Amino acid sequence: MSKKSGAERVVVKVFTYGIQPKVWRVFSISSSVTFLQLSDAIQAAMGWENKHPHEFRHGKGKRLVDVIGPVGLQDQTLGDFQDEAVLTVADYIGRKRLPMRMLYRYDFADEWIHEVVFDKREEGEGGPQMIDGGRACPPEDFGGAFQFMQALAGEIEWDNPGYDPDAFDIAAVDFAKKATRNRK
Repeated sequence: MSKKSGAERVVVKVFTYGIQPKVWRVFSISSSVTFLQLSDAIQAAMGWENKHPHEFRHGKGKRLVDVIGPVGLQDQTLGDFQDEAVLTVADYIGRKRLPMRMLYRYDFADEWIHEVVFDKREEGEGGPQMIDGGRACPPEDFGGAFQFMQALAGEIEWDNPGYDPDAFDIAAVDFAKKATRNRK
């Protein structure tokens, strides 16, 4: 019987709401990362540039009033607030049974909503690892899911020459680059 290393990873699935066909990513990450580091990984996996505020929302049923986010959002939260720079994924999921779901809200003006699923635990060490994905993430500052779907349907003109909504290159995902950028 092999000895376990004790290091735990979590397989994370991310889906963007309001877009058909779906834009999605699957990656694994150490359970010891903070939610700030998880946000960085989501940004890298989706292809966002992390130029806008974000938050994680969770709660019971459809009442997602509890927020994990950057300090400064706590006065805008109806439920419990937890600092994303302190709370780890391991602390959040604890010994609960997976899968567990929550929402990741990015760019409060464009209102990009993602479902984040902590799918399963696995053994391993190291940084984030991309597993799979589908379709290109909408361009930053495009105007939200409704406007993106209008552009896909040809109802409004694209302002992003060369953008291919069906293209996703798993090899182009660079977790290290996103983790070292400057924060606003």
